[in-house]
Amino acid sequence: MGYMTEVFAEVEAIRADLPERKHLRDETELKEIVRKLGASRVLRRLPAAQAFLADLESFTPGKRLDATKAHINNRRDNVIFSLFDASYFPRLNLDCLTYETLPTDPYLAERYASNTMPVNITGKTTGFGSRVVVALFPENHLDGIQQPDDLIFYFIDKFLERHNQITRLLIDEVMEPGSFPMIQGASDQQVEQASSWWVRLHEYHHRQGDMPIPEYLPAKKLKPLAGLEELRVDVSGMLACLHDVKLPREQAGAAYEFILAERLLRYAVEGIPRPNYDAVASQLLFNYLEGNGGIGLKDGRIGLTPRLPQVLRDFLSEIESIESAIHRDSVDTVKQRLLDFTNKYTDYDAVSRDYRHIPYFAEVKSRLGV
Repeated sequence: MGYMTEVFAEVEAIRADLPERKHLRDETELKEIVRKLGASRVLRRLPAAQAFLADLESFTPGKRLDATKAHINNRRDNVIFSLFDASYFPRLNLDCLTYETLPTDPYLAERYASNTMPVNITGKTTGFGSRVVVALFPENHLDGIQQPDDLIFYFIDKFLERHNQITRLLIDEVMEPGSFPMIQGASDQQVEQASSWWVRLHEYHHRQGDMPIPEYLPAKKLKPLAGLEELRVDVSGMLACLHDVKLPREQAGAAYEFILAERLLRYAVEGIPRPNYDAVASQLLFNYLEGNGGIGLKDGRIGLTPRLPQVLRDFLSEIESIESAIHRDSVDTVKQRLLDFTNKYTDYDAVSRDYRHIPYFAEVKSRLGV
């Protein structure tokens, strides 16, 4: 049995006896985790576990896991081990993974710099095997804290899997032929590269504009506004791919198509029957593009028009215009304008106080079984 295989086995044994999530921060429970980690045969010798153990021995609510975050940020050994608590990742708790980094274009990394780490998982415990865990953010740890230098991980192997299983099928079945010439039929390596570009551009643009994240995260926590923020940064990324001539054109073109396909198609069907914030974003994008001549729907297939790049630019300009008012108007006032803009292009049910999905994509989901 290999060293990391033994490590994973010991982590699994400890996590199997963990209490319910609501009790994870109880002092007694944390002391029991410390005891089990200290008594482990192999795990306690893992540097990542030693860092976490040092943090846990003196942990109190509100205190940052300094040693754990330093170990991760310094990339000492490409191992992540911690206790996690994120409501949207319910299976993630005491977990460990190993990863490999992916190559990137030097200009992209410098011009659109962020703390983004596109990686492939090479080994993992149960929590990281969950399908929904496609990323890991600093605030997902027990401390719930994110600092500017903390790394943000995206698991590109999972992006590849989702694209191959869902998005490719949707492109074949619902798009006009030739809509995505660079992505349709692309190799796994090309899709990995496009995914890596996406997440780098995504995190960079979160920190740009008049209402950047994390500064304005509290103002954008509502589902529709979270979806709008995701769309703002991804449309920004698409436009960068189209117009930044210093980016390698073939790679930029593939990244543009990849982001558009994922945003327009996959999130739309994954958000059925109850749209999450990504599905609300897809609904908003679809309706805005169709209503303004960027796409057309004919005989059950979606076609991209020559006006699409300009319509994307117009869409982003509308959001930027609303957010620019933050320098003179209250946060609540700007939030309401952003919400009004979102609801104009989505189907909000005031009775259930939630969003309804687009019937077209519901039919597609049912027909294709995705």
